[in-house]
Amino acid sequence: MRAPCTPVSVTGLGLITPAGVGREATWEGMLSGRSAAATDPELKGCAVDLSCRIPLMTPEQARIGGGKAWRMGRFSQLAVLAAREAVADAGLDPAGWDGARVAVVIGSGLAGAVHLEDQTIRHHQGGPELVSPALVPMLISNMAAGEVSLDLGAHGPSLATETACASGASALAVARGLLSAGLCDIAVAGGAEAAVTPVIASGFQRMGALSSRVDEPGAASRPFAVDRDGFVISEGAAILVLEREADARARGRRRYARLAGAGQTSDAYHPTAPAPGGVHAEAALRSALAEAGLGASDVDHVNAHGTSTPLNDLTEAELIARVLPHRPSVTAAKGVLGHSLGAAGAIEAALTALTIHRSTVPPIANLTPDNLPFDLDCVTGAPREQRVRAAASHSFGFGGHNVVLLFTTED
Repeated sequence: MRAPCTPVSVTGLGLITPAGVGREATWEGMLSGRSAAATDPELKGCAVDLSCRIPLMTPEQARIGGGKAWRMGRFSQLAVLAAREAVADAGLDPAGWDGARVAVVIGSGLAGAVHLEDQTIRHHQGGPELVSPALVPMLISNMAAGEVSLDLGAHGPSLATETACASGASALAVARGLLSAGLCDIAVAGGAEAAVTPVIASGFQRMGALSSRVDEPGAASRPFAVDRDGFVISEGAAILVLEREADARARGRRRYARLAGAGQTSDAYHPTAPAPGGVHAEAALRSALAEAGLGASDVDHVNAHGTSTPLNDLTEAELIARVLPHRPSVTAAKGVLGHSLGAAGAIEAALTALTIHRSTVPPIANLTPDNLPFDLDCVTGAPREQRVRAAASHSFGFGGHNVVLLFTTED
């Protein structure tokens, strides 16, 4: 077993999701177990017109300030707002920190696709003079990290990860590596996505990835259920503040959890389908356990990728049952939140840290014990009080990207 890496603590969390604007609103929405899915007027005319949208923000919640919002893609705006919450939650003041020692790493899968779609229509209808001069910075995937760095005065490494639906988890793994290597003292990391558009939704629908339960939106996303038929497209952002554990202790800060291990592998099998049996996802889980210095039997809880698609849930369920036969508790946030694509891994990592800190596991929406075809201990119906000492957060993406983050308590 390899030697554990430098201990890294989660000291701040910022969340903006369809369950609520802010960390506490999102957590309460998760505990409710109610899906945020609804018919989306902006998807009118699509074969599947369901989505999970972020609730309308108050002017105070949505304030970017300085006349900057016009140049920023929506995914970048969400990242900035979530980063501000996370940094404040960590008790840090950008006006007083050494910005050269602060890194920013943020993942996104489709970045500013919504703006490319909109500006393409403008160009087609009225020519080049109608295209926004801000199109490129609104579009390109590095700008969430760039805008957060600008907003916080962070002059350390500023990086973007793009591993499809594992992008946010990849960002956290990279940030942990920067801290362990001594390249920064604070890492502001996570994921942001805002790509709910008619073209993107239609693309997922055409490949058979979306639920077709258009007449019952609230029941559409149902991870691990026997009658699952696809996901509901979503949006959101989560930013975590990471620090070396010794530094966090020296500051006397509250710590949600320790990011103790990260495993990353590639299926190299198919552009969209998981490798049979989840063998390479298993390798990512085992790598994360090895970095954390833990065995499989030490895992008390799994925050599953749980997309609500037939093949992916089957593969993941087989993986969990095979590697973790002691039946740790399992939850899957996409039942409530839908699938926020590149932001999902960061959102689920933040929820895993909260589960450890608050000794509470949120339930899976739209799943009942008699509708569960797998030998898993899925939390259903209501939140479960549980002391979680070690938890795995799974994230898998098109292209065969597998990322598993291993969180533990610090006591």
